[in-house]
Amino acid sequence: MAQRILVGFSTVQGQTAKVAEHVARTLRAGGAEVDVRDVGEIPRVSLADYDGVVLGASIHVNRHQRRMVEFVRSHREALAGRPNAFFSVSLTATSASAEHRRQAEAYVEAFTKETGWKPARVALFAGALPFTRYGFIVRFVMKRISRARLGPLDTSRDHEFTDWESVTRFAEEFLRTLGASGTQPVGKAG
Repeated sequence: MAQRILVGFSTVQGQTAKVAEHVARTLRAGGAEVDVRDVGEIPRVSLADYDGVVLGASIHVNRHQRRMVEFVRSHREALAGRPNAFFSVSLTATSASAEHRRQAEAYVEAFTKETGWKPARVALFAGALPFTRYGFIVRFVMKRISRARLGPLDTSRDHEFTDWESVTRFAEEFLRTLGASGTQPVGKAG
């Protein structure tokens, strides 16, 4: 029986959803049965139905989305009881500078303090700048941020910075961890 995994995400502009879907495709290619869900749209989920859980959220205004914080708080004990992982998506992770890396890590540290959950595995992924979907004010603000961190970018098109090979490796490592944990697939006696 295939391992059953929940990939839950919280997104604002959609890049975290794309990362979650990529994680799910990689897990499925490894033989897992995967449910991909926006945590804000999960009415009540029992994590007992899953052999493992991967959660991901993006950074906006220097923190992860409130709905992910609330989801983790309400499922903290169940998360701790099974293989789990967390990925954070941000523009801060786009930069190779040590200072920006520390900032991206600090976002995750703040998240773990706020939720009381310490994920078994954490990954930091670069996000995207979907300039074509921004309104005038957001586009103006994001262009200024982009210029300061990434260099001037063409606002007439979208820019994606996610390293998809890193996302694939993260999912493959999680699947290996799940297999090595000795967890029996849901519904299978051990």
